[in-house]
Amino acid sequence: MQLPFISIILPVRNEEKYITACVQSIFSQDYPAEKMEVIFVDGCSQDRTVEMLRAMREEHPQIVVLDNPNRTVPYAMNIGIRASRGEVIVRLDAHAEYPSDYVRLSVQTLLSVDCDNAGGVAVTRGRGFMGDAIAQMLSTPLGVGNSTFRLTDQDGYVDTVPFGCFRRELFDKIGYYDERMTRNQDNEFNHRIRKNGGKIYLNHNIRVIYYCRDTMRGILKMGFQNGKWNVVTMTLVPGSMGVRHFVPLAFVLSTILLVLLTLITRSWLFGGLLALEWGAYLLLDAFYSYTIAKEKGMKYLPVELILYPAFHFAYGFGSLAGICALPRFIREEKEKKAKGGAGA
Repeated sequence: MQLPFISIILPVRNEEKYITACVQSIFSQDYPAEKMEVIFVDGCSQDRTVEMLRAMREEHPQIVVLDNPNRTVPYAMNIGIRASRGEVIVRLDAHAEYPSDYVRLSVQTLLSVDCDNAGGVAVTRGRGFMGDAIAQMLSTPLGVGNSTFRLTDQDGYVDTVPFGCFRRELFDKIGYYDERMTRNQDNEFNHRIRKNGGKIYLNHNIRVIYYCRDTMRGILKMGFQNGKWNVVTMTLVPGSMGVRHFVPLAFVLSTILLVLLTLITRSWLFGGLLALEWGAYLLLDAFYSYTIAKEKGMKYLPVELILYPAFHFAYGFGSLAGICALPRFIREEKEKKAKGGAGA
């Protein structure tokens, strides 16, 4: 198979902690260097990200650095795609490292399988003790639900993959990234692929090492924002999010409702249902926490026991915040459309 010229596009913002390892992994690929350009689209970084990229450009002239005044990922991707020259677009993330065969396998899968987006499995890693504990949580079914690209070792057609590899003409066919999506832009884009009759293929041999948040505050903030944007995304683009994205919301709502009903009615029925729900949850929490601790060390046990409910409640309350924010968000979107300022 003759390999095409490709454009690798990475949205970046304040990535000085990860950018060197990311760039090194990109230029350690077994894909011919003369057949690729690597476009970093910076969202107004306040650290040394851009300075470091420009310094690395002396050794790797394939690096292109562009500005993204709007800061968010969909704007960055659209800026990068429009400025790119490749026949194939490979969307990467700076918070990750890539095995040497990642790009080649992605491109070969895209060109040899009947699909419009090719991707692989995200292997979650963390830095430091807390980062590792968070990564372990996010690598279990209780942490991520039935997220296929985190848990599978099977090839096949799926709803979504991390990042992705696309033919250039796909964007002419179905449009660019939806610039309304501060988060979930990949879910929305993959939903649009499927809606237009396209296919998304996961090759389990394609592996990316993704670095998760490494502090309790960081993972709770991420969970809250993800929960909020799941509601917004589902409202703007019905069908783009799966049931698993709203399980934490159901858990939080049922807990609040059962507590209130128990206090108001003083009924053993509602108190029993609450005890049953939380008893089942705490058993799952203990099981997965112990499973991690058994492999990694018992010092992980108390941290994991706290991480699961903290993350799930942050996620669920984020979805509640999303519901409360919907009227304002919808009103602002209508005003943007009226002014001709809607996204892609």
